[in-house]
Amino acid sequence: MATELRSPGGDSPWPAASASRATALWCAGQGWPVHPLAAGRKTPAGNCDACRGPGHTRTGCDCVAAGRWCHGFHAATRDPDRINRWWGNNPGYGVGVSCGPARLVVIDIDAHARSLPERGRLLPGIPIDERVDLTGLANGFHTMAVLAALRGAVDPAADETTLRVRTPSGGLHVWYRVTDGRAWQCSTGSGGGRALAWQVDVRAHGGYIVAPGTVTAAGSYTPLGPTKLPAPLPGWLAGELERTGHLPEARIPGPRPVPARARQAVIAAGGGRERTTAALSGVLAEVAACAAVPEGAGFSEKLNRAAYTAGGLVAAGYLTQLQAEDILRSAADVARPGQDRRSAQIIRGGLNAGLRQPLHPGRRG
Repeated sequence: MATELRSPGGDSPWPAASASRATALWCAGQGWPVHPLAAGRKTPAGNCDACRGPGHTRTGCDCVAAGRWCHGFHAATRDPDRINRWWGNNPGYGVGVSCGPARLVVIDIDAHARSLPERGRLLPGIPIDERVDLTGLANGFHTMAVLAALRGAVDPAADETTLRVRTPSGGLHVWYRVTDGRAWQCSTGSGGGRALAWQVDVRAHGGYIVAPGTVTAAGSYTPLGPTKLPAPLPGWLAGELERTGHLPEARIPGPRPVPARARQAVIAAGGGRERTTAALSGVLAEVAACAAVPEGAGFSEKLNRAAYTAGGLVAAGYLTQLQAEDILRSAADVARPGQDRRSAQIIRGGLNAGLRQPLHPGRRG
C-alpha cells in the first residue's frame, strides 16, 4: 500500500521544499526509484571523478553497485538506507524519479514562447488544413487541448483525477501510471523525432522526471489540487502514444542513423573514409538518438565519448581538428538544438583528451 508522508507542523502530504530526503523517501514509498539532482538544478548530480574520465561509460562501471549515484537515473534506488545517506549528506540535492522502473508516463506540457512550426508538426499524424486559422495557438497547453478535444476526452492539463505538478517555467507535469506492462518511450514535442504534440514532451522508459516539491534556482515543482498520486494512463492517451510511435519496435532494431550533416563531414575528411566513417558512426548515432529524450539520456557522456573518438582520429591524421569540430557540432545540434555553449564545452574537453591518444581504425593494440 502506498504511504503518505506528512510534513512537520502541517496537513500537506508533501514534504517541505527543503526536505529533499523526505521527498525521496516518500517517492520510494510509492515504489518509484529516485536519484539525486544537482543542487538548484533539474539535471542529475555529477558523477564521481572516475566516471568523468574521457571515454568512460556506465557499461561495466561498479559505482552504482558500490552505492554511488553516478550515471543519473540508471542509479535510481528505493533503498531507504541509500536514500538517507545520499540526501542526508547532501540536503540541497533535488529528487529525480526514474520513470521506467516506476511504471510512470508523465505528460510534460511546455509553455515556451516560440514561433509556430509547420502545421504537420503541431499534431503529428493529424493533418491541419491550410484554411484552419491558428491565431492564438501558442504552446503545449493549446496543442494538448486540441488533441483531447478531437478525441472527445478530458484535457490532461485539466485532469483532476491524477497528480499534476506546476513547473517553474509555467509548464505542467501530468503524471499517469502504467497498468498493462507496456514500456512507453520518451519523446520531445519540439524535436524532429517521435512526438505526441508540439511543446508536449513524454517522460517514460529511458528518462526521469523531477519529483514534486523539488526546488531549483528557477522555482519549485508545485503539485496542484488535492490529488497526490497518478491515475492509470487513460485509454485514449495510450492510443495516441501508440499511434505516434511511443512503443519500441517488435523487431530487433538496426543501427541508429548518423545525422546526414555529420556523415557528410566524415566522408569529406578524405583518406581512410570507410574506416573513419565506421569508427565515428556508432558514437555519433548515440549522440543523435538523444533527440528523442529531452533529459536523462546521457547526452553529455555520449557527446564526450564521440569527441574523444574524434580527437583520436585527428591525432592519427584521419581528420583535421576543424573537420572533427564540424562533425561533432552537427550531431550535437541534432540532439540538443540551442545548447551551443554547453555542447562546445563538452566537445572541447573530449577532443583535447582524445588528441593525446591517436586512434587508428582497424588496427589492434
